[in-house]
Amino acid sequence: MQDALVDFTQSLPLWLQWAGVMLAAAIPFIESYFGTLIGAIAGVPLPIAVLAAVAGNVISMLIFVFVASTARQKVLARRGAGAATDAPSPRRQRVKRMFDRFGVPGVSLLGQTVLPSQITSGMMVSFGASRNAVIFWQVISIIIWAIVFALIGQAGIALFR
Repeated sequence: MQDALVDFTQSLPLWLQWAGVMLAAAIPFIESYFGTLIGAIAGVPLPIAVLAAVAGNVISMLIFVFVASTARQKVLARRGAGAATDAPSPRRQRVKRMFDRFGVPGVSLLGQTVLPSQITSGMMVSFGASRNAVIFWQVISIIIWAIVFALIGQAGIALFR
């Protein structure tokens, strides 16, 4: 899939390749880190690849956060109107315990090693985390991961030249 995204990005006119990186980074599991690598491999200047990948990842993460926040508000409003509350599943209980242990900063910074930022951000909001705190820490995490992978990509490209 990543080869197809690199080919797609390279097929765009030079002045539009940043948009290909941005679109790729908006896809869960590609995110800012692989989006940055896709841009670097496609020949997009590294600062532009990082900025485009971060922008694409942040935009898609924000969509997930706002959808999860709206859904949570609707569920809580329904429950307040007398709806029965279901017991959470064992899996959801386990994820909630992990969230309680590491908090928003820990899940945001480390969660991308397991799940995409879009999914972890939506889950944190659904657990009741502050939407603004989740957005803040996810943006920091997305930037850090993009820079780390930009450096890895730059080193890898230099190694194979």
